[in-house]
Amino acid sequence: MRTVLVTGLGGAGRTTVAAATALAAAREGERVLLLSTDQDPGDSLSAARDAGVRAERIDSGAHFRTELLALQERGTAALELLGAARLEEEELTELPGAAQFALLHALRTADPAEWDLTVVDMPPVQEALAVLALPEQLRRYLRRLLPPERQAARALRPVLAQLAGVPMPAQWLYGTAARWEDELAAVQTRIDDPDTTLRLVAEPGPAATRALRTARTGIALHRRILDLVVANRLMPTGSGDHWLTALAAEQQEHLKELSACFGDIEVAELPHLGRAPRTADQLDPLELPAAPRATAPEWDVEDRLADDGVLVWRLPLPGAVKEELGLVRRGDELLLTAGPFRRTVTLPSALRRCTVEGAGLTDGVLGIRFAPDPRLWPQNR
Repeated sequence: MRTVLVTGLGGAGRTTVAAATALAAAREGERVLLLSTDQDPGDSLSAARDAGVRAERIDSGAHFRTELLALQERGTAALELLGAARLEEEELTELPGAAQFALLHALRTADPAEWDLTVVDMPPVQEALAVLALPEQLRRYLRRLLPPERQAARALRPVLAQLAGVPMPAQWLYGTAARWEDELAAVQTRIDDPDTTLRLVAEPGPAATRALRTARTGIALHRRILDLVVANRLMPTGSGDHWLTALAAEQQEHLKELSACFGDIEVAELPHLGRAPRTADQLDPLELPAAPRATAPEWDVEDRLADDGVLVWRLPLPGAVKEELGLVRRGDELLLTAGPFRRTVTLPSALRRCTVEGAGLTDGVLGIRFAPDPRLWPQNR
């Protein structure tokens, strides 16, 4: 099953482009599921339904209530022992973060046997990348707080508690952590699938070009696959109206900048419809090209130890600006920042016995220089 995650800048028409993407696939005979995180998606979902697309809005409130009530049921014995009052469904109001977990749940539960394509109308790009990074981050937290080797010793918990004289984590904690790990791993598998791609939507303008250049760096930092950039709501050129002609000319200038910024990524041009589409026929002018198959940028360790005693880790970060990049070494991990985006990555095994010597940015590729630590590196290397 292919998954297309439609994101971009706020107010650029992401929901409409998601609906057009789903509609085009449905008219090619594909079984399409369209999911929207927009609390008020307008008529775009209804327009897609007209052509046989299964279109749904992700209800984060309903998902939150279902999950919390299920958790309450699993802990019934403990709650009764404590004399706690049960929470009723009608009194539950979703907490911050519920929308992100509802989106991840929807991604995980989309059935590959039922659908050929799942199109997801995502939040704006910075929030979207943060949501997609969430499973990896939470799994890292779990490994730090409850390492697998400690979980393996849980059968000895009563003995260890007596010897240490302090309470040990209860069995339910390990069980809960294991369930979370399974859930997060399943979501991570879907996100990392080569058939899961991002699609960026923007209305050409000075702010859009700068924002999308930064977004492309964030996408590369998180190693997501970008398949298409959509320049939406382009005004018609050659009209007799002076105001429209000036606006169209300005958009065309920024469109050239956008194409130069993305280079190897196709920029699809969609016209301004003059109104919000209400039917499938009104979505027809938004014809999107079939995106070529793309891959995530490779991060390679270049071994030049024999020449000058260094290893170079090359990280393609197109659109990156040197002043916005940062890195901090923490044990076997490296915290990388690029503008508003940040990611903690585990170092390749070849670099864990090295110290960071410096970094440089050349043609959109970040090269981090490592020198072998003589205290850790075998002398015969």
